Amino acid sequence: MANSDRDDALTSVNITREACPGCAGTGPFALYAEAKIDPNRMTDLAFASRKAPENMHLRLVTCASCDLLFANPIPKQQAVEQAYLEASFDSAEEAGHASRTYGRLIDTIRKDLPGSDGVLDIGTGEGSFLEELGSRGFTGLVGVEPSAAPVAAAKPQTRPLIRHETFDPSVFTPSSFTLITCFQTLEHVFEPGELVRAAFALLKPGGAFVAVCHDRRALSARILGKKSPIFDIEHLQLFSPRSGQALLTHAGYERVKAKMIYNRYPVHYWSKLLPIPGGRKDAFVARLRRSAAGRAAVSLPAGNQIILGFKPSR
Repeated sequence: MANSDRDDALTSVNITREACPGCAGTGPFALYAEAKIDPNRMTDLAFASRKAPENMHLRLVTCASCDLLFANPIPKQQAVEQAYLEASFDSAEEAGHASRTYGRLIDTIRKDLPGSDGVLDIGTGEGSFLEELGSRGFTGLVGVEPSAAPVAAAKPQTRPLIRHETFDPSVFTPSSFTLITCFQTLEHVFEPGELVRAAFALLKPGGAFVAVCHDRRALSARILGKKSPIFDIEHLQLFSPRSGQALLTHAGYERVKAKMIYNRYPVHYWSKLLPIPGGRKDAFVARLRRSAAGRAAVSLPAGNQIILGFKPSR
């Protein structure tokens, strides 16, 4: 698909969601914000991970039943999948930092898992989290990633672990995974309820599903409002702790939890998220990248949350 045709398909949204993609409630849904889209800013970074904020988003509504904020209407799925396939990737450094943070999160539940063999990472990027898990003794690792650029950027020893495709549960054996992870991906999928139910079927009894996603109720999101970087054309839904827990509970998980996490990134990455006009920000970030202070890693409560649940043991 030519870029102009793809962009037209992305910005000409015409599929109405009749039910909440989190709890399947049928509304009515309250308007949160009208769409804000600039076709001139639809570059190959529009659907890339950890990019600078573009201040674009689809029309957003809220579900009173579960507190989910979601896009309605939405683009056609084929157009979105094509956009991810063609998206650029320039965040390997940040992905490494995120993987170490996520590895420490998994450490906190490892004793509750039914072993360490069999892990599926949905939205694995260039596979840095698979490497992190391998260094922690996990085996049977597999990742799924729809975008071509991060897969191409994977290390030679990691590339064979990655399936370059959209997540399709039918290609995996039911009850075969100890752990399924989904980091900064739930916001992007068309049917998050279907994804967590599919993960449930693929988990061994006692296995865990762990997601990290934005918290729309976080302090940073409340302060910045619609200028927060979480409001993005990529995001088809945004969760709060309440809606995240509802998503997993409705899918049959037990011991469901949602809590704030601290992210650790270099100062130059944090500066990309500031609501500063583009030209001045680009120069500022470039200077930070060249400085020791800008390369220093700092932990902050950046408005993300971990949502996890366990498949019943029997």
